[in-house]
Amino acid sequence: MEYKNKHVLAPMVRVGTLPFRLLAAQYGADITYGEEIIDHKMIKCDRHINEYLGTTDFVERGTENVVFRTCPEERNRVVFQMGTSNAVRALTAAQLVSKDVAAIDINMGCPKSFSISGGMGAALLSKPELIHDIITTLKRNLDNTITCKIRLLKSSEDTVELARRIEKAGVSALAVHGRRVPDRPRDPAKWDEIADVVAALSIPVIANGDVFEYEDFERIKGATCVMVARGALWNASIFSPSKSSWEDVKREYVRQCILWDNDVKSTKHTLKEMIAHYSSLELAEGKAVIKSANTENVARIYGEEDYYLQVSMNRS
Repeated sequence: MEYKNKHVLAPMVRVGTLPFRLLAAQYGADITYGEEIIDHKMIKCDRHINEYLGTTDFVERGTENVVFRTCPEERNRVVFQMGTSNAVRALTAAQLVSKDVAAIDINMGCPKSFSISGGMGAALLSKPELIHDIITTLKRNLDNTITCKIRLLKSSEDTVELARRIEKAGVSALAVHGRRVPDRPRDPAKWDEIADVVAALSIPVIANGDVFEYEDFERIKGATCVMVARGALWNASIFSPSKSSWEDVKREYVRQCILWDNDVKSTKHTLKEMIAHYSSLELAEGKAVIKSANTENVARIYGEEDYYLQVSMNRS
């Protein structure tokens, strides 16, 4: 993995599945993160080659639940992001996917209670010794690029101090979300504090926060790479200098979901997020998506019935 002037799709829970990652890459994303997956869940999975789809699936034992799905097409740009609070468990989970992904990233910034209560995510920000243990364990035992993603601490000085310790542990790059743990999405990202981290480190820094237009990639000065979350969720063509209409992007997303047999609950979740931003779930489109029981229903809403039938026939 190279980190120089790259546009990066951020990890987003229930959104960053294979169809959305490939959609972002289609529009120009250089590096694509999967949704955060907890190590406890990953170590309960077995690796399966899905010849039906041409994918590699990590399936929870005793179920048909696909926890992580990838394909050779994204092998050199996909990042497996993991939630963990234990170095040995992190390594066990990472070893399962190590041959199928370009990099392993440790989530050290999630502020949600489920993550913090388990000692994961933002809880790690106050545990530099554990951070060091996790990173060095992965570095010693894997050939993959190892990175992590943090949030800002109480002061810029504290953030820089932690970032330096993380750099010393051996990560290849550090993503910094320009908000503190108590901040809400409506609070402006503090790009100046990300710049302080950039100035203090010699490794690449990936800036994250408040990227909503293609021009924003250039506005965040100094960072080696720029990462986008909500801006990509609302319109994945943000990675292209010539932005497509959200109607076209939605239809292309539906086609990707059909092609890669995405779980319909995941597909509906992402579509609802798009609709809620631009329109309303109370209107006809939103209600139809909510009522959809399967991917065929979703295809019909967006005029992709023929494509759905074509893909289904090719697989039968």
